[in-house]
Amino acid sequence: MPMFSVSPIPPDLIHGAVEIEQREEGILPHRLPAWARAQCRDAQLAMVQSQPSGVRLAFQTTARSVELVTLPTKRNYRDMPPRPDGVYDLLVDGRLVQQASAPGGKVLNIDMVSGASTLAAGAPHTLRFADLPPGEKTVEIWLPHDETTELVALHADAPLLPLARAGRRRWLHHGSSISQGSNAIHPTGIWPAVAAGQAGVDLLNLGFGGSALLDPFTARTIRDLEADLISVKIGINLVNLDLMRLRAFGPAMHGFLDTIREGHPDTPLLVMSPIFCPIHETTPGPTMVDGKALSRGQLRFRTTASDAEVRQGKLTLAVIREQLKEIVGERAQLDAAIHYLDGRELYGPEDNARLPLPDELHPDAQAHRLIGERFYDKVFAAGVFKAAD
Repeated sequence: MPMFSVSPIPPDLIHGAVEIEQREEGILPHRLPAWARAQCRDAQLAMVQSQPSGVRLAFQTTARSVELVTLPTKRNYRDMPPRPDGVYDLLVDGRLVQQASAPGGKVLNIDMVSGASTLAAGAPHTLRFADLPPGEKTVEIWLPHDETTELVALHADAPLLPLARAGRRRWLHHGSSISQGSNAIHPTGIWPAVAAGQAGVDLLNLGFGGSALLDPFTARTIRDLEADLISVKIGINLVNLDLMRLRAFGPAMHGFLDTIREGHPDTPLLVMSPIFCPIHETTPGPTMVDGKALSRGQLRFRTTASDAEVRQGKLTLAVIREQLKEIVGERAQLDAAIHYLDGRELYGPEDNARLPLPDELHPDAQAHRLIGERFYDKVFAAGVFKAAD
């Protein structure tokens, strides 16, 4: 029976969160600070930044048994089959040894067509991880990457001590739902976690589903956070929402990078273009839910525009890649620490033929691993990311 209990869970046991909110039931990790959340009332952003992609509990212990009391918020999409419960990954000394899920909890009912939603109350659940290896060890519990999770209490049969960073570089990554982990099946299986695990770096994942939109508050958040390595993956959400035209994109991208450089003038900075996505390679957005597929209980996406609208200044993935390569090339003349990576080097047309995007937008679990391993090879192993002086 566990003898050591912590409630509320102290912040020094929580890694990968930007801010911790104290709630009535427990604590809620956020991946954007309160001041940034106050500048945007978008319900999508509010939801995804509270989903703890890359957030984990981490501690040193000799415990053989650990219990986590958690209150998840499930998502239920109208006319869709129930979503599987989020997965918690428990790692010992960097190795995945157990997984668990928390049934029940709150339920957010969402109408994909109208966007309306309602929240139903729920009760906490206790996850028990038993028979851990004996002796001193580093234990990490990675929270579900796509399920809002309030942390109520942590119990163990031995003391839980915070980790020292011990010289590990912190990699801060910003991107879209693909970076957050959409269609991956467990939190250490999302591509940034795969790459971070191979590189041995401390991941801070600011991948926000539907919300990599060059928002100024996101750039200021990145500017103000501690980071040794920074990457930003931009493009797909701008096309999805048909948010801006070509005239606005270049200055907005420059401004986003300028803001990051205010806080990180010499930090290695990688700008990534989108991975291959057939429906938007040459066709602009907006992207819509495919109503016919939805009526069959399938979630798929389609574009509602035509290739001809590019002449009006609408953005496509091909246009964005061309622009990003040019922008980074210009900046690199004065900034030796900025780099560009074409997303198709991580997932391209040949990969799509073998591992097609199940919903036309997001890679599956196997493709996430492929992207993460290739990112490690092309960025970390190739020396693009080096420790800051």
